[in-house]
Amino acid sequence: MPVELAIENARIVDGTGAPWFRGAVGVEDGTITEIRRGRDPVFSADVCIDANGSVLCPGFIDAHSHSDLELFADPTLAPKTRQGITTEILGQDGFSMAPLYDGIESWQDYVSGLAGRLEGEWSWNSIAEYLDGIDAAGVAPNVATLVGHGTVRYEILGMDDVEPTDAELETMADLVAEGLADGAVGFSSGLVYTPQVYSSTEEVSRLAAELEPHGRPFVAHIRSEGRWIWEAMDEFIDIGAEHSVPIHQSHFKLTGSGQRGRVDRVLEQVELARERGVDMTADQYPYTAGSSMLTSLLPPWMQSKNAEEMRAALADPERREAIRRDIEEWRIEGWENVGGKTGWDRVEMTNLTSEEYRADAGKDLATIASEREVEPVDVLCDVLHAEDLDAAMIAHGMVESDVQRILKSDRVAVGTDGLFGSRPHPRVYGSYPRVLSRYVREEGVLSLEEAVYKMTALPARIYGLDSKGVLRPGLDGDMVVFDPHVVADQATFEDPRRTPRGIENVFVDGTAIVRDGAVTDARPGKAIRA
Repeated sequence: MPVELAIENARIVDGTGAPWFRGAVGVEDGTITEIRRGRDPVFSADVCIDANGSVLCPGFIDAHSHSDLELFADPTLAPKTRQGITTEILGQDGFSMAPLYDGIESWQDYVSGLAGRLEGEWSWNSIAEYLDGIDAAGVAPNVATLVGHGTVRYEILGMDDVEPTDAELETMADLVAEGLADGAVGFSSGLVYTPQVYSSTEEVSRLAAELEPHGRPFVAHIRSEGRWIWEAMDEFIDIGAEHSVPIHQSHFKLTGSGQRGRVDRVLEQVELARERGVDMTADQYPYTAGSSMLTSLLPPWMQSKNAEEMRAALADPERREAIRRDIEEWRIEGWENVGGKTGWDRVEMTNLTSEEYRADAGKDLATIASEREVEPVDVLCDVLHAEDLDAAMIAHGMVESDVQRILKSDRVAVGTDGLFGSRPHPRVYGSYPRVLSRYVREEGVLSLEEAVYKMTALPARIYGLDSKGVLRPGLDGDMVVFDPHVVADQATFEDPRRTPRGIENVFVDGTAIVRDGAVTDARPGKAIRA
């Protein structure tokens, strides 16, 4: 029977972790209709692509994406799709773009360093309307979203350090339930970020309980990835056990010099959770440096202010001294304190656009402070003030041996956690090809089949994307063709916007969004509703 698309002469890695085999795949109406084995199977097809022995596998799923607003500015999401990514999971770290009914302008001010700013009209309030807006705009990859803890807390309590009343907590729970009913694929929290940092375990647990009837995951940036990681993991796992919901730990890692090299103990926590009956998984980006909005370096009492109040405080010498002491003397118990645990010489400034600081992009805070003969905290405050709070940073806080050990775990999927901007972390452009080149071909940390599984079937299973992640008749025609001998990331910290090589063709529902290494204008992606 003829098909619309056939990819022949391929080394098929089907996503399950099973050994590759030679064959061909046929796609009709966006769905895989047939997989034929052998070196020379032939389809009758409208479009026939000779893979010439390259790997054909399911489209990659970004298990941790921050493209929530970027997809409206660049519907092709070229830095992602060029990596072979065909599905994005948004709403991470508690920062979904809905449900929001009040204070949208202030919300954009706060999350701009993480999600950027929307150029056009904010035309939605609910998760359903946000997903409808994505479909109306037209995008190249598929898109799903979580409903964010920070979003619903902001909607009811703002950024304040307050405990919700029973009635307020139930209203927050209703918003989570609304988001899940609208199609959110899970619930997320970022417990190091304002306003979630002010939440009690009881609050988080009550909101996560809304997942129980759906069986969808609770996804969290836990309260600590360094100094208090053991307590943070215990809290997270206990919530999963209490409500019998899957839990998924974001950007799984150990940070800060005090915890480096203790990764086996962290992985043991995951296995113990699973033995306890908690369905626990995680995701990881394949780098020794993380990235976040620059405001995340500030103490929580600063982050709770609105944009106008924060700018005023940043210019106040007394407030600056309080910021410095909180960071350098660890005066706030339980606060993650990224600057303190990483060190100013390992915190790199990114996405700087102001005339005063544009030339400092890529430099660490200590170097900028030395060059300007001021204290590092003065640089932090001055940069945030000059950039109107819209700046990001890269924190070099991990070691390569820990990254590799975590990557080998079959509980851990791959994600980018990439923030867009003028000078992003290279993971925005290079995460998936980096795994395939550095950790498969060069280091041998993973087999090809294991790597593809962690990029496809595993994240599909985590987020309940039953029609994705595996090459099988009847499933979606999301596919990637890459040359395993050539594929490599080319983005670096010095030159982070370089596209990868060796990823030849990328398809969403059988439509090419990358063809012969070039991004097409096609926008076949859909908003996925759970």
